[in-house]
Amino acid sequence: MSSEPIAAYALLSDCRSAALVSAAGSVDWLCFPRFDSPSVFGRLLGGEAGFWSIRPAGVQSSSRRYLGPTMVLETVHTCPGGSVTVTDALVLGDGARGHDLGAQAPGVLLRQVSCTRGEVDVDVVFAPRPEYGLITPLLYDADGGFLARGGADVMAFSTAVPFEFSGDTARARVTLRAGDVQGFALHHRHSWQDWPSFWTQAEIARRLADTLEGWSSWSELHQGYRGPWKDLVATSGRILQALSYYPTGAIVAAPTTSLPEVAGGTRNWDYRYTWIRDASMTLQALWVAACPDEAGNFFRFMASAAASQLAGGADLQIMYGVGGERDLSERELPRLPGWADSSPVRVGNGAWNQRQLDVYGELLDAAATLPQFLADMEPETRRFLADAADAAAARWQSTDQGIWEVRGAPRHYLHSKLMCWVAMDRAITLAEVLHAADKVPYWTGVRARIEDSIRTNGWSVAANAYTQAYGYDELDASALMLSIVGFLPPDDPGMLATIEAIEQRLTDSRGLVFRYLGEDGFPGEEGTFLLCTFWLAQALALAGHTERARVVFERAAAFATDLGLMAEQVSRDGDELLGNFPQAFSHVGLVNAAWAIHTAEERMARRR
Repeated sequence: MSSEPIAAYALLSDCRSAALVSAAGSVDWLCFPRFDSPSVFGRLLGGEAGFWSIRPAGVQSSSRRYLGPTMVLETVHTCPGGSVTVTDALVLGDGARGHDLGAQAPGVLLRQVSCTRGEVDVDVVFAPRPEYGLITPLLYDADGGFLARGGADVMAFSTAVPFEFSGDTARARVTLRAGDVQGFALHHRHSWQDWPSFWTQAEIARRLADTLEGWSSWSELHQGYRGPWKDLVATSGRILQALSYYPTGAIVAAPTTSLPEVAGGTRNWDYRYTWIRDASMTLQALWVAACPDEAGNFFRFMASAAASQLAGGADLQIMYGVGGERDLSERELPRLPGWADSSPVRVGNGAWNQRQLDVYGELLDAAATLPQFLADMEPETRRFLADAADAAAARWQSTDQGIWEVRGAPRHYLHSKLMCWVAMDRAITLAEVLHAADKVPYWTGVRARIEDSIRTNGWSVAANAYTQAYGYDELDASALMLSIVGFLPPDDPGMLATIEAIEQRLTDSRGLVFRYLGEDGFPGEEGTFLLCTFWLAQALALAGHTERARVVFERAAAFATDLGLMAEQVSRDGDELLGNFPQAFSHVGLVNAAWAIHTAEERMARRR
């Protein structure tokens, strides 16, 4: 069981896979070669599932940061005899710059240790455990380092210092004096591929510098936001880019599995896949926080992964593997106890075959935000988006599981109806680009019928608000989307009443927002949802209540870590971050709320 708080971890990414590094210097999570591959290091979920630690002896204090506008981590440790700096990165492709970030990434985790003052002993422990801790590999000395082999994995560990092997674990103690630098690199291959070569110290240093330059070039090219909370927005933009899978354009919801919504509970899910909803919202946030030049790749990915489903009359699947895989069947790993004894640990996601009608609207909403990327799209991609609109038009009257993937009986969820309305509205806007002008009268008629349905059935007199589902009085934070997507004017009396109801009755004592408080078919009580709190700030800003919006925004943003990373939830009874980490949804919410407050304040300033 991991004893490290979720907030203690930093993210590394090469836009193909991800690692989590603790504040103490241990890589406790790494999946190679893809985000959704089995872990090589999995101590995050179980003490026997592998790690790689670099820890100076007698550490008195530590500080860490990302180096400039990059995803390269620097940790400075102060010890009685001196100071050392550990620099960590997942290596980018040699010379990859700008839009090519992630191209030719070699699958290498690089760690460099430098002594900046005095003399310090540094302990390095390397304990790989591929396949979620199932495999204990064999270690072999080699010229330039050593090899670790087991199962389908071959790893080469580049080092200039000798290691001692104790079974399946390698250890070294290195004494560094001021000016000394030692680099280590872990290279991954599958057993049927050519084995990786070892890197010299000079090559390790060069590739670290090249990776820094790669991330810096992407940030310089993409990030131009100049509003309030500029640094938080810029960091969120880089995190969202770090969660993208370069080869296909897919975007994962989070790089981890089974970090719980309730510590010690069973609400533990695998988020290392591409949800249409999350990815579409990420593209929209990148429009603010960066520049979504990679949007075309995502729409091509979706057309390739899902077009045949719509063409065959099936529902649009809600999530896919990062390579476009459809079958994401869920299984449990009983050998892992889970973070903070939160079991079961799950791989795959059982919601993959749920019906969730909101995905059509999320997809078309992203397309409408980024129409410039559709003009040059292949005819198949444009046809796919038009088919998505037709599918929403045909299905909007059905029940589904809703945005929160409730595993109980399906309902007529308000948010699902709303996003079907969005699908119609955005398809009408995009009709010329989609070469579907002949469908506008049909889409317009369906949009009007959905609007009438929501206004008639979505309002609860008892709650004095728009609620979670037709015929129910439970509040749901997703009702805030009514104004965010433009269905209702931000100052509509019903919208203002809904905002008031959520702010007063769907928050904890700190003012953080729950998704909902009703029964959802799962045991335990989850924490507050950071995305939903940012939605509240965004809805308040749209309504012109910018001072209140700022207060709510700051309330949620306070739960960003020292590195600017955000989890999915905050515990009910404390400040502990919960859920898979870092969570794209939370960063999306931060970016969109900051933008809404910024534009609302600018609009008010112009009026004055």
